[in-house]
Amino acid sequence: MEFVTLNNGIKMPKLGYGVYQTDPADTERAVSDALEVGYRLIDTAAIYGNEEGVGAAIRQSGIAREDLFITTKLWVQDHGYDNTLKAFDTSMKKLGLDYLDLYLIHKPYGDYYGAWRAMEKLYKEGRIRAIGVTSFWNERLADLANMNEVKPAVNQIETNVWNQKWSEEAFMKEIGIQHQAWAPFAEGNNDIFRNPLIQKIGEKYGKTVGQVMLRWLLQRDIVAIPKSVRKERMQENFDVFDFELTSEDMEALRTLDTGKSTIYDEMDPHVAMNIGKVTFED
Repeated sequence: MEFVTLNNGIKMPKLGYGVYQTDPADTERAVSDALEVGYRLIDTAAIYGNEEGVGAAIRQSGIAREDLFITTKLWVQDHGYDNTLKAFDTSMKKLGLDYLDLYLIHKPYGDYYGAWRAMEKLYKEGRIRAIGVTSFWNERLADLANMNEVKPAVNQIETNVWNQKWSEEAFMKEIGIQHQAWAPFAEGNNDIFRNPLIQKIGEKYGKTVGQVMLRWLLQRDIVAIPKSVRKERMQENFDVFDFELTSEDMEALRTLDTGKSTIYDEMDPHVAMNIGKVTFED
């Protein structure tokens, strides 16, 4: 495994396992398989509705807690100081953990400043090892970093070959925030797994399209959290530490950048309004 060091000195695996859209009924089995394959970073969220399954897999794995890196996220409906403290306790109860490795604000809407102050409190109390955000564009990330005592350790944003986020990467490096990729495979959009350029690069190394895309992220020092419920695919995604893309490969992949999401445009105000209205029941 390769690691990055966060701005507070905490080490984080570069490759993890995500459970977005994993059925709660299948989560325990899927996470157990991922842990058997070798993943130690597990990424979930309150809005996914599957924190209990993640916690159950952790408990039955027999893996020492200190060898795991567990992330969950705070949803918009629970923003605000008091709401965040309650939501954190709910997530911890569902996960069955005494502490969390990384807690993220899931979207930059509503009273996320109140949420951040609560997260700073939890961080100072040692209940969270690192705090960060998800889907914060550069301006909001700069504002949050400037105006608070604790700088975000991580910003998790959509990053893949169609939407490569070079300016975001440069800014995060400038101010010392770790770039993490959600949707590293762009959710399969634009027939990504049959892309001839990525296939050609993969053939040089005896690797699949998915493995090339993950290696491309790792070599940019971007943490990736691919998701699959199939153990053979989990293993494939994990098998990316025995080869290295050349600078020519990296530049060739850069030509695929469209600068736009194939999933949804987070800068669209109507998308922001719709996300802000999404709620879930505890």
